[in-house]
Amino acid sequence: MVNLEWYRTFKAIYNTGTLTHAAEILFISQPGVSLHLSALENYMGYKLFDRTGRKMIPTEKGKVFYNFIIDPLTKLEQAEKNFQRSTEIATPTISIGMCFETFQITLEQYISSLPFNVIIQFGLYPEMIDGLEKGILDIIITPQIVTNPLITFEAFSKETIILIGGKDMDKEAFDHLLKTADYPTIETWLQQQKWYGTTGDMEHLRKFWQLNFNKYPDFRPNYIVPNINSIVRCLSSGKGLAIVPDFLCKNEIENGSIQLLWKGQKPLVNQLYFATRKKNSHTEEIALIKEKFLSL
Repeated sequence: MVNLEWYRTFKAIYNTGTLTHAAEILFISQPGVSLHLSALENYMGYKLFDRTGRKMIPTEKGKVFYNFIIDPLTKLEQAEKNFQRSTEIATPTISIGMCFETFQITLEQYISSLPFNVIIQFGLYPEMIDGLEKGILDIIITPQIVTNPLITFEAFSKETIILIGGKDMDKEAFDHLLKTADYPTIETWLQQQKWYGTTGDMEHLRKFWQLNFNKYPDFRPNYIVPNINSIVRCLSSGKGLAIVPDFLCKNEIENGSIQLLWKGQKPLVNQLYFATRKKNSHTEEIALIKEKFLSL
């Protein structure tokens, strides 16, 4: 008799298209997902997926196998859910997607007070929107909108992308340059400074540079650190520059540990959105999460 978990793992991989997302749905490790799939393929005697980059593409036999098992497997899972409901009151689990820095500044302080289980996931915005559509996430905080009939985007706040400097930067010298409005010279001065960036995102720097100098930056940061909060802490102890959202460094600017150097010729402003599926079963929980953000 084949282990039922192998079937459940196969279904999760088939529906999500990746081992990572399957692991998230099943609440097991990715190596565990790989082990289940390998065991099932060895038992069946043929491949069920072709592995292409990050995607798992079902083979023809995999498609036939899926169509054969999906109905009975779904009935078994439904029976399990119905039994659980009849014997205990389940605590809902809400999966929330956002960037790491947003979580630290906003929701982290409220986590222990939420009356439901929470899974926080970090990642790139396109991946999170895909996870929302597939049911892996219930709500995401994003500055990006896509056209998708299954998803609702609700504007709730804005962020301004700004140039910040370490507390020891010569702000007077830079202010003098700004008064000249000699933007080629301003750009040259900026390029001569030490810059901080993050491992996964250069989008803020590219957009800021394009808006103010009408081209993309031709340099990379000198120091690559894990996240924007790390950048702010590094700048508070010396010199250097970075392009970051204003709400992630508001307190540090106010207390003087870093400096706001420039908002640009034209402020670069991003609208932030709550993104949710139009049909979801956690309306009350999602409303509470929104309330926490709106109260900040």
